[in-house]
Amino acid sequence: MKYNRTYNFSAGPAMMPEPVLEEIAAEMLNYRGSGMCVMEMSHRSKVFQQIRDEAEADLRKLMGIPDNYKVLFIQGGGTVQFAMVAMNLMKNGLACYVETGAWSKKAIAEAKKYGEVKIAASSADKNFSYIPDCSDLDIPENADYVYICENETINGTTYFTLPNTKGKVLVSDQSSMFLSRPCDVSKYGLIWAGVQKNVGPAGMAVVIIREDLIRDDLPKFVPTYMSYKTHADNDSLYNTPNCWAIYCCGKVFKYLLANGGLEAMNARNEEKAKILYDFLDGSRLFTGAVAKEDRSLMNVPFVTPSKEQDADVVAASKAAGFDNLKGHKSVGGLRASIYNAMPKEGVEALVDFLRKYEAEHP
Repeated sequence: MKYNRTYNFSAGPAMMPEPVLEEIAAEMLNYRGSGMCVMEMSHRSKVFQQIRDEAEADLRKLMGIPDNYKVLFIQGGGTVQFAMVAMNLMKNGLACYVETGAWSKKAIAEAKKYGEVKIAASSADKNFSYIPDCSDLDIPENADYVYICENETINGTTYFTLPNTKGKVLVSDQSSMFLSRPCDVSKYGLIWAGVQKNVGPAGMAVVIIREDLIRDDLPKFVPTYMSYKTHADNDSLYNTPNCWAIYCCGKVFKYLLANGGLEAMNARNEEKAKILYDFLDGSRLFTGAVAKEDRSLMNVPFVTPSKEQDADVVAASKAAGFDNLKGHKSVGGLRASIYNAMPKEGVEALVDFLRKYEAEHP
């Protein structure tokens, strides 16, 4: 069956692969003969236990996650992780953060509640339009970790070279580029990703944490749920988890494995992004907002000469059948999020629309 689907360029919640949505729809009322929807079943049931176990196993295979890392499914998304990272990893009370945009700023503000934060590098001087040089950061000897937002969803920058952490633990928020390209997990101490951008429905984060970083000597103020050890010791089933999100993400993991894995996904994402960036580079009306060497393959912010024209483009795009091209309220302009599930045809259609708009507005 063909549906009248919109090309949704939202930064999240975002598009999911159509074959995955069709599978979910087919199982909605009766998951594999269980007589119930996954949303209805007990998280303690054997049926759901298999769903959870398969999701973890498939993610481990997809990313090549080493055996000494735990995979956790934790409710609350990114906002909870800003606090959990600091609560769990700030053993000496000092951490280094690289400030590259809106989401790293939020993480910094939250971490300051639990210890001292040193800004090891920042791109604030040019409105977060680039990734600063992180090859020789000044990292204190007693720093607990170095934190980055590996892809800034709002500002449209991404790391193509990881920071030199001088042997300190690297923590990365991968939310908006999670599973978009191969990842050497062993280079990180902790990776977390809110799943609503590139994997599944909102309300959950995947956390991949090296086992030696899981502590049982946390300060007394840390709530039970906010301890990584709580989730690691209970296979993410300490309380009722976000069963629906785990199920949907598991479907996406299987879809990615069946379609070439992360290497194939990276090739597709590079091809899609090139189509849009090539147009922007040659346009007289639209201008990309990010330094070329640091451009995200997932989130593409751009502008016209005026805020009024930005708004007019958004209105025209909506009328033309596109959705969510308005830039984030904190920065304005326009933004196209072209995650894994966005087909190449969607990016081509967007470029055709922008080219036509430009021709009609000399």
